[in-house]
This record gives sequence, C-alpha cells and structure tokens, in this order.
Amino acid sequence: MEDLHKTYPGGVEAVRGLWFDVGEGEIFGLLGPNGAGKSTTLGVLTTTVRPTRGHAYVAGHNVRRHPLEVRRSIGVVFQDSVLDNEFTGRENLRLHARLWRMPRHAAEQRIDELLDTMGLADRADHNVRTYSGGMRRRIEIARALLAGPRVIFLDEPTTGLDPAIRDVIWQLIERLRRDEGVTIVLSTHYLEEAEGACDRVAIVDHGLLVAEGRPSDLVDQLGPDLVELRVGADPGRAADALLASGLGSRPPLLRGDLVAMPVRASAEQARARVGMLTSDGLGIRGSTIRRSTLADVFAHLAGAPHHDAEDLSA
Repeated sequence: MEDLHKTYPGGVEAVRGLWFDVGEGEIFGLLGPNGAGKSTTLGVLTTTVRPTRGHAYVAGHNVRRHPLEVRRSIGVVFQDSVLDNEFTGRENLRLHARLWRMPRHAAEQRIDELLDTMGLADRADHNVRTYSGGMRRRIEIARALLAGPRVIFLDEPTTGLDPAIRDVIWQLIERLRRDEGVTIVLSTHYLEEAEGACDRVAIVDHGLLVAEGRPSDLVDQLGPDLVELRVGADPGRAADALLASGLGSRPPLLRGDLVAMPVRASAEQARARVGMLTSDGLGIRGSTIRRSTLADVFAHLAGAPHHDAEDLSA
C-alpha cells in the first residue's frame, strides 16, 4: 500500500496517506480507535471502497485496475454475519461454492475438509440458526477459505464471543496460516489477543499510520515498564511531577484519575521515585509498576497523552 487516500463526499478524509506492506504468510493486525480509518482501509483492500488516490496491491494485483483478480485471490469474514439462517452449515458452503463456480466434486471434497478443520463435521447438517456465536464464526471462516484464497481478511473476528471461544478462534487462525499457507489481515479491538497472535501490527489514527512493527518491538520502543498512579486530586499536577521525575522519556497519559507513563529506569529506581511523589502532597492514592503491553502502546499513540507524545513510527 502506497500513499493511500480516501475522501468521502462532503470532504470527510477517512484515510490520509497510509503506507504499509504485509509479507506473504503473515498474520497482520490493523489496529485503531473507532473512526481511525480501519474499515475504509479494509474496504479498499477488498475492492468494496474505491480509493481517492494512491496505490494498493493484494496478491500482486492493483485494487483499482484489476479488482476481479483481487477478488479471486481473497476471502473475507465480515464483522456481521452473512450466513443464510434458513440453510444448514453445509448448504451455506455449497451456496458459496456455486457462486465461485467450483466444480461440484472438488467443492464437496473441500467442504468436507473445512468442516473437519473447523470442528463442525458433526453439526454440518444442522440449521445455522441453532449454531452458537463461535460456531457461526467458524463456518464463516470456512466459507472465506472455500475457494483457496491467497489472502484472507478478518474484520473483528472475535467480537461478541466469550473469552474461551475467542481463544479457540485465535488458535484456529494460527493453524490456518500454518496448514493453508494463507496471509491473514485482521482488525480487532482485543489488543491483548493481537499482541499474542499477530506477527506485525499497524496502528492507525485519524487516517494516518502512527506505528508499525512487531508487537514486542513496539512495546520495547514505548518502554518495557509502566508506572501507574491513582490520583484523588488534580491528575495534571501528578502527571507533571511524574514527567519531571526523569523516570521516562515520554509524556504521561491521563485517563480519568489514572496517570500512566512508560519508564526505562530500573524497578528499584522507579519504586523509590514514585515513593517520593506519593509523599509530596499530590493526592496519589496508589501506585503500580508493571510490564508494558501493546494496549499501552495503543493508548499512548491513539489516546490523549499529557502534552504531545512523540510518534513511535519515527
């Protein structure tokens, strides 16, 4: 993707110059707050949204010049269900195979393989209306894989599922990458899951790329540890004092009565300086020093840091 822009009628700039590449066989996460431009970006890559300018290629095909070739190369799992509730799981897959004009024998063999892979062979001939949310998601992933795509796009694949089922879906996604050899591009709000499942991620905010890389690298760039202060008085004063302590190189993030700042000092140094702040009359009710996560990277880049935080993509 090169300098991608999308401006909707009325002048709304949803995407304002995105650049990123996804390697073959990767699991790549597209992260960002609501309104960041994720859905528009996925729409461009799946040829349902036409970019205003810039270039995007999927499986080597230009999305503007060769949209049919792109569509033949991809599978898409939408956030909202697109299954026909009047059909069984097998019938839904057969319908999709007919739309792709797959030879009947090859389609039946592929359907049996995918139903087995998804753990749905014993429920294949039950109406999908009786399926749980996790089962519906698995049959939708099977539908997206039916024609043997090179790239599969997953839009919020685990939204609305309970934690145990989410774990099953993520394990399935990893197995599909390994066994099917597909490249997987996904958007998700579950940052702890993206941190564990994605090879690389791109964080998008206001239509711009603000960070890209391996989750572990982005966490290291932010700072391996994080100080959190719970403040009963003015959090701005505590944030200023925390910044002036010299513990970290990035401005603190304010979220209600919580002040958070990544630190590069040792845990002992951090505890000593935070102890001094606690006794300085700043209204600090409690403090925590913990390991940073991808969610912290996201919060500092797409949240509202106290003063202006520098960009991790720099």
